[in-house]
Amino acid sequence: MSGLVAAIGFWLVAWAVNSALARSAWSRTRAVRIAIPVIFGLAVLVLWQGVVTGLGVPEVVLPAPTSIGAAIAGNLPVLWVDFVQTILKGGLAGYLIGSAAAVLVAVLVDRVPFLKRGLLPIGNFVAALPIVGIAPIMVMWFGFDWQSKAAVVVVMVFFPVLVNMVAGLEASERMQRDLMATWGASYGQTLLRLRLPAAMPFLFNGLKIASTLALIGAIVAENFGSPTLGMGFRISTAVGQLALPLVWAEIAVAAVAGSTFYGLVALVERGVTFWHPSQRAT
Repeated sequence: MSGLVAAIGFWLVAWAVNSALARSAWSRTRAVRIAIPVIFGLAVLVLWQGVVTGLGVPEVVLPAPTSIGAAIAGNLPVLWVDFVQTILKGGLAGYLIGSAAAVLVAVLVDRVPFLKRGLLPIGNFVAALPIVGIAPIMVMWFGFDWQSKAAVVVVMVFFPVLVNMVAGLEASERMQRDLMATWGASYGQTLLRLRLPAAMPFLFNGLKIASTLALIGAIVAENFGSPTLGMGFRISTAVGQLALPLVWAEIAVAAVAGSTFYGLVALVERGVTFWHPSQRAT
């Protein structure tokens, strides 16, 4: 019980420190913006550890962070193989293929207006389909290896990127497009020099949304057919064996991978759309 009291005390101290940092004159500096979530995350882990150990929560209900850390350290080769299979092969391949296809189709939709009325409603319908219905079909079509997981990811990321890209291509002002036409610019020149740059903030909004969908899709799809590796396969089998620390270890790896992927997309966005007011404000 003393551990629980100490954890609550640490939580309160961390809360006070974060509140002081948020109100301080340095709240907008990079160091403080990094320190606040780090302190908060440490406080959550300490409180988690204190609650589990202080109240004697069984490991099969909720393992302590130290048990999860030990599972990560003891299963690094397994976690790495699962990471490569699920994230790098299924998730990343599907993300790149789906996003690239969405951009190309968005340009085609912009060029052929009737497609907007016919394709986008179908996109809304497909986007509403549950992954548990899509994944078994893709496994039947593409087999049990990573290709079927990549196909599921393609379906999941295609339409969010498509919708955002189509909206982005319409973001340039009518006066700007008329000015390009006055200068005798072709459709391709207008697209490359005006409309694609204006669409970049919308495109990256779709890419950031798709980065999380890709991870979810790849992991869930593995529950409907997978070789004896992969994060989704490992989670389902570990749950059956009541190896909850390994389950949470896989979840932790997936969370870190997803956050890192999202951060990389946001970093590229900052470099590409440095001119946009939302980037200049930060």
